[in-house]
Amino acid sequence: MKKMNISAIRGAITVEENAPDAIIKNTSYLLQEIIKRNQLQLSNIISIYFTATEDLDTAYPAVAARQLGITQAALMCFQEMKVVDSLQKCIRVVVQVSTNSTQAMMNHVYLKEAAKLRPDLIQK
Repeated sequence: MKKMNISAIRGAITVEENAPDAIIKNTSYLLQEIIKRNQLQLSNIISIYFTATEDLDTAYPAVAARQLGITQAALMCFQEMKVVDSLQKCIRVVVQVSTNSTQAMMNHVYLKEAAKLRPDLIQK
């Protein structure tokens, strides 16, 4: 049996408004894209760290993960560090997974205005 690796997948998305539905809907979309693009099984997700900019405070992004059935992974939400002139209304994630793939094979996902954060990782 091949030894599994632990890899981390990064991602981010912007939200149009500071409303629970917008936060959960956009976080769900981001997570679904990460799962699809990396062909993940929910049982292989070890943990997910979420950050949100200070202007998003009406819902925990982790709620979206639970609604998607990610119930065994550890989930933590944090406030993103405030930096002058940084991207607003942004949710970022780090998804740690147990996988046969290497870290270099992970597909990081940056959506909407968050694509500006890592243009080098955007899939064409």
